[in-house]
Amino acid sequence: MWRGIIFLAPPLLVVAVLIGIWEWYVVANDVKPSTLPSPSRVVEQGWAFRSELWENTKPTLKETFIGFSLSVIIGSLFAVAIDFSITVRRAIYPVLVASQTLPIIAIAPLMIIWFGFGLLPKIIVVVLVTFFPITVSLSDGFRSAEAEAMDLLGSMGASKWKVFRYVRLPSALPSFFSGLRIGITYAVVGAVFAEYVGAKKGLGIFMLLQKNSFRTDLVLAAVFVTALVSVTLFSLVSILQRLTIPWYAASRAHQQNQ
Repeated sequence: MWRGIIFLAPPLLVVAVLIGIWEWYVVANDVKPSTLPSPSRVVEQGWAFRSELWENTKPTLKETFIGFSLSVIIGSLFAVAIDFSITVRRAIYPVLVASQTLPIIAIAPLMIIWFGFGLLPKIIVVVLVTFFPITVSLSDGFRSAEAEAMDLLGSMGASKWKVFRYVRLPSALPSFFSGLRIGITYAVVGAVFAEYVGAKKGLGIFMLLQKNSFRTDLVLAAVFVTALVSVTLFSLVSILQRLTIPWYAASRAHQQNQ
């Protein structure tokens, strides 16, 4: 518990100081709420519109969850294929890298034109922005496996699949979860951006509508909700990592204590 408090205290203190400076600046300079609302006003109006914010948060969560789940599946399949075959790696890896050069700001509107304002274009955008870090991190994790352990299993007659299962896969899990933590934050941003381009409901379209109504306080309230969702999902992935590979967290703690 104390370790958690010590870990959280510095960022919470920094956030509190920044919010205090923000509040003071707005009040001292009598800034209009349509230009820059105070944090207290953002919280007040966000609470007043909590039902509407929640109704727009649910579609974003749905898009994030489905798109990210597909990214994990697609990224894992690509990583395994790349690990098992040098030919596949040479053929697919450059294409994967090239896919990340596509500007999402240009692709997202095309998705709306091609697939409408439903769920599918948002999922596609989320997949496009999240599968690459998952693929790369898992692929690099496979390659980080100890050669001595693989040679030992090979000398005992283990098949390539057993070497993969007992050595390469466990070695890749820490890198895999690093990719998941990066991907889950990108997933939320991708879903919000796709909604911003065109949607019926969601935090992105909510921000757009409130911006057009000069309700800067509600725009910032939606931004804070987005940040809260991202931090929560990031934390859940970290908890899942501790539950899945507890030995890794123990080894990290042991190294830090030395």
